[in-house]
Amino acid sequence: MSKANISPIQLTAQAAAIIKDLLQGATEAPFLRVGVKGGGCSGMAYMLGFDARMEDDDLFEVDGIPVIMKKAHGMYLMGMEIDYQQGEEATGFVFRQPGS
Repeated sequence: MSKANISPIQLTAQAAAIIKDLLQGATEAPFLRVGVKGGGCSGMAYMLGFDARMEDDDLFEVDGIPVIMKKAHGMYLMGMEIDYQQGEEATGFVFRQPGS
C-alpha cells in the first residue's frame, strides 16, 4: 500500500468502527470501495461497498481500512467525509462534502 497516496476521503470514528466490523472475515472482497455514479437530474450518486481490487484502482489506507476507488472518481470525492448515523427514521452511511 503506497503511503504517498493521500486519500480524498475521510471517515468519522463511527463510520470507521462499523466498516471495520463489517470487514472482519471478508476474504473475497477485502477492500472498501468508494465511488460515484453519474447522476441524472439529481446529480452524482455516491457508492460504498466491499470489493476486490482491480488493476486500475487507486489504493489508500484510511484509519487502518484499505480503501479502493477508480482513479477518475478521486476528483469527485476530494474532501468527502463519510459518517454513520443511527436514527429513528433511517440508519446508514452519509456522505458529506465540506462547505455544502
